[in-house]
Amino acid sequence: MVSNQRVTAESHFQDVRLIEFDVTGSGITFSAGDVVMIQPQNCPEDVQQFCELLRLDPDRWFLLKPTEPDTALPPHLLQPCTIRHLVTHYLDISCVPRRSFFELLSHFSTNELEREKLQEFSSAQGQEELYSYCNRPRRTTLETLWDFPHTTSAIPPEYLLDLIPRIRPRAFSIASSMLAHPGRIQILVAVVRYKTRLSKPRRGLCSTWLASLNPEQGDVRVPLWVKKGGMKFPADPDTPVIMIGPGTGVAPFRAAIQERVAQGRKGNCLFFGCRQKSKDFYCQAEWEELVTKGFLMLFTAFSRDQEEKVYVQHRIRENGQLLWELLNSHSARIYLAGNAKQMPAAVAEALQSVLQLEGGLSPPEAEEYLSALERSQRFQSETWS
Repeated sequence: MVSNQRVTAESHFQDVRLIEFDVTGSGITFSAGDVVMIQPQNCPEDVQQFCELLRLDPDRWFLLKPTEPDTALPPHLLQPCTIRHLVTHYLDISCVPRRSFFELLSHFSTNELEREKLQEFSSAQGQEELYSYCNRPRRTTLETLWDFPHTTSAIPPEYLLDLIPRIRPRAFSIASSMLAHPGRIQILVAVVRYKTRLSKPRRGLCSTWLASLNPEQGDVRVPLWVKKGGMKFPADPDTPVIMIGPGTGVAPFRAAIQERVAQGRKGNCLFFGCRQKSKDFYCQAEWEELVTKGFLMLFTAFSRDQEEKVYVQHRIRENGQLLWELLNSHSARIYLAGNAKQMPAAVAEALQSVLQLEGGLSPPEAEEYLSALERSQRFQSETWS
């Protein structure tokens, strides 16, 4: 990691980072639309707490051997390994535990009260109570182990890999182009933090870990690799692209715009939305410079900067004539990225109303037109919850 820069105002409720990695000499190549997979790790305090609860010496070495001859050993785990390495890099102690976790835990319990509760949580009748205890407040595996101290201290270490799943890599849209930034990968990361009825705020494992790293204090190395993304940008330089990317959804479009600008392509149209122009308008200077140079048409929606909330779908409707012209006369492609809640449906509705108003299509024809664009890959979307 070579830089870790906050791109939202300090007074803004959300901490969003533009993070850059140096991948020179790694052989990694990518194009706009690809994703980078990052393998996160648990924070030292949680690791220490876990080891204390289970009465494990974090610096103890062990060798993993299968109990059954045909059992595969976990991939990517060092052999021999320390308990600290196992808990830091492998065991997902921050995930919300599943029903099977309570079932297995009940077998180790030496305490009658704890065992009864664990059995209830793993029974068919206890699922509503388990949901209230675990899923609704997003209680972590580590916090759950705290609540069953007698059972936790009796867990045989050789069952840890059966009890706790491994940490899964997280996917991030690459927010830069190799043509603009050779040997570098940039990502836009919203640090996940929210409240539930538990007193301690919930934090996203990967985003919190990434935000905590400071490359100015010495070398910071992050395990990552690149995967082909779902979005494919046009090879034909004359094809215009309409990109709709509110919030961090703008990340893959930053990569596409940088790539297209480096190739001298114009016809780049971006709809970007955020809360306030002064607080979370990511890459503002970059976009404005490209507008000045004639490489970008930019339409912004700042939802909280006026009494009436304004979103990207409003800007789509306002610029219907341009969009219809690009789609109908220039075979433009549409790309959508961002939060999967209400936004994708609202954008689809806005596009259909443009097709009706500007293209003179009936509601069923507009719907079919949009479906046909999707089938032919002229309308591509990538959304996440």
